[in-house]
Parts: sequence; C-alpha cells; structure tokens
Amino acid sequence: MTPNDFLEPPALDGVLEQTLKDIGIPPRPEILERIAAEMNNDDPNFRHLGQLIEADVSLAASLVKTANSPFFGFRGRARSPHDALMMLGLDVASRAIAGISLRKAFPADIRLERFWHASAEIAALSGWLSQVIGKGKLRADDAHTYGLFRDCGIPVMLRRFPSYERILARANDDAVQPFTLVEQQGLSEFPTDHAMVGCLLSQNWLLPEEIFLAIAHHHDLSALDSANAAVSTTSSYMIAIGQLAEHILQELTGGSHTSEWTKLGAACLRLLNLQESELPFLRDLGAGVLEAVE
Repeated sequence: MTPNDFLEPPALDGVLEQTLKDIGIPPRPEILERIAAEMNNDDPNFRHLGQLIEADVSLAASLVKTANSPFFGFRGRARSPHDALMMLGLDVASRAIAGISLRKAFPADIRLERFWHASAEIAALSGWLSQVIGKGKLRADDAHTYGLFRDCGIPVMLRRFPSYERILARANDDAVQPFTLVEQQGLSEFPTDHAMVGCLLSQNWLLPEEIFLAIAHHHDLSALDSANAAVSTTSSYMIAIGQLAEHILQELTGGSHTSEWTKLGAACLRLLNLQESELPFLRDLGAGVLEAVE
C-alpha cells in the first residue's frame, strides 16, 4: 500500500486533492530541499548546508539553540549551524528546521498566538511521553515533530475560510461526532478538514510518512486499533501520545480545549498500556516539562 492509498479515500478524488493544494498551503522551505538532496549523497556537505543556514540569522540561531537544548542531552555545545548539523544529523536537523520554519510561514495573527504556544507545549509533552512510556516504540524527536505539525492545517484553514473559526469552536465542543466530520459538514461547499490539509502540508515539507499519516488520521478512532491496517503501529502510537499530551495540557492549564479525550481517551490508554489511575502521576511530572516551553 502506498501513501497515495491513504491520501485518496473514496471521498477524495483527484480534483479535490488538487483543490486542497490550492487552499494556500505554504511552500516548502528551500533549505529542506537542499538537505534532502544532501541526504541522498554518499558524502553530504555539512559545511555548505551550514553556510546556507547562516544566511538566515533567525533560523541559524534557532537551530543552534535546538541542538543545545536539554531535550537532546548532548555533552558538547553547538556554536554554529555546522556544529548543530553534525550533532543532530541531517534527518533530525531537517525536521527541526521544518518545525522552526512552520510558524514563520504564516503571517502574524493575534488569533494564532495561543495556538502556536499550545502546539509547542504539546510537542514538548509528546517528546517527553515517548521517553517515559514509549518503551522504544517511538523516537522522541519524531513525537516532538508530530506534536508541532499535528494541527498545522488549522492556520491554513483559518486563513482560507472566513467561517472556519466558528466551525472550529463547534468541533472542539462536540463530544460525540468525529472532529473532522464536524469540520466537513460546516464547510459543506468545500468538505475538507484540518487533518487532511495538515497531512498535505507535512508531506510537501518532506516529513516522514509515519508522521504525515498520523496527522491525517489523528482524529480517527479506528487508527488507535492495533489491528487497523490504515496506519502503521508507529503512527498509531504517535496519535495516542499526542492525544495524551493534549489531555495533560488541558488538565494542567485549561489550554488547547477540545472534547477529544472523551471520544478517544479509552482507546489511547489501551494502546499505550496505561491505566486511568496513572494519569495524575504523569500530569504532575508533565508540569515540569511545560515550565521549559517558551
């Protein structure tokens, strides 16, 4: 089964897929293409890539800061983009740069300030949870990237559809219907949702298949079934970790309000092999993780 099999369910024909691409998904940053090209070389030119990154002062500073963060736990410290690339490796560095570039790809909008901060918090919690309860099933950097990009379709939808903010509020409050179904019904003249748009964006930005498929299915109860063939076990685990991270965030701060845990929580706990009684302990530890999020 190929990625296109997942991106083209019966309700999604070629015309609609092209229309989705025309919504206004931000173009892929050129540096991601350069890194992808170097990854295909037997002898990647880290120094040249470092020089390209240095041309963007903000990106360079953010990448160095990322490499020096406690999240990776390196003993040495990066002093330049070249150092950061050598320490992280091109695969992880590419995803870090994608995450850094995501917010910059959208015009400043006061409505999105809380959204970006909540995304950073969910990403931090997701990376931490993958280490605490992951048991080797999910890399922390994959979980972190997924958390950053999971809802990246929302700013695209807000920019494209004037009525989307109202539809989003209704989807967040609905404790019965699937989140994406509420979106599709609200946009009846253009029945799409933020999960599919986010999937297309993350695929276009060269994120791994397991991440962009998890984004596409992160509101699907069936994707949390270990016997489900629609996504890999890694993608299912990503979805469950992300939902738990969001639930912990809601419990701790009241932020990122949704009703998704009511619909998906039990399936997440089964997949993660957790008991409801263990959640207060994880919530208390998670408070310390959030303190480090800027």
